[in-house]
Amino acid sequence: MTEFDGKVALVTGGFSGIGQAAADVLARRGARVVAAGLGPPGATPPAPHGVEQAQADVTDETAMASLVDQVLARHGRLDILVASAGIQRYGNTTQTTAEGWDEVLDVNVKGAFLAAKHALPALRATGCGAIVFVSSVQAFVTQTGVAAYTASKGALNALTRSIAVDEAASGVRANAVCPASVDTPMLRAAARKFSDGSDASAAALVESWGRSHPLGRVARPDEVAEAIAFLAGDRASFITGVALPVDGGLLAQAAVVIPQ
Repeated sequence: MTEFDGKVALVTGGFSGIGQAAADVLARRGARVVAAGLGPPGATPPAPHGVEQAQADVTDETAMASLVDQVLARHGRLDILVASAGIQRYGNTTQTTAEGWDEVLDVNVKGAFLAAKHALPALRATGCGAIVFVSSVQAFVTQTGVAAYTASKGALNALTRSIAVDEAASGVRANAVCPASVDTPMLRAAARKFSDGSDASAAALVESWGRSHPLGRVARPDEVAEAIAFLAGDRASFITGVALPVDGGLLAQAAVVIPQ
């Protein structure tokens, strides 16, 4: 497919999970992709075909400015930003420390803000740039014990709307995808945390979580990446300011079940 031929994309959080899947899909459809993330030298996974990798801390403004400069120096333009970097920490409001709160908000919100802030001049220059933030259904509903995470995703959706309105005249669109449970390393780590820690019990818990979705399973990262690619591309040219659930019907389902 050649949907993104001639376009350049930057994907933060691009070394694993949804970000890695998004980088892969964009590259396979013709984009030149720079996937940014953190990891010790030699520890990053093999890059999919057509994907370059760069080390960058999304919470560091100097690093994010430098990252965008590197993309422009190498490729001369930037058409798409996918901000996928995110972390999850557990605890209700009283259990969450100020340091833990800052850690989650720094990565999930500040990191997305800094990526957009430094990418926007280049995106404006194309006249049709696109930003896709990776948010969560927990911007709308919440589990127990995820105070910082759910607050960060609500803020991310608000940032999406703000950029969409502010940048409409420049031709830059901003949207968010809001996945439910996705089979990523982050979800598997959570499953190990709340089971006996073995791979088998974690897999069983992931399967159990999947049954809470009307489609009966958790998502694959590539399924979320397909939604990201749609919003990033010309097929979505009149869509901006949207928070798109990719949730297997989770938000559509009422909690009350009528007995059979």
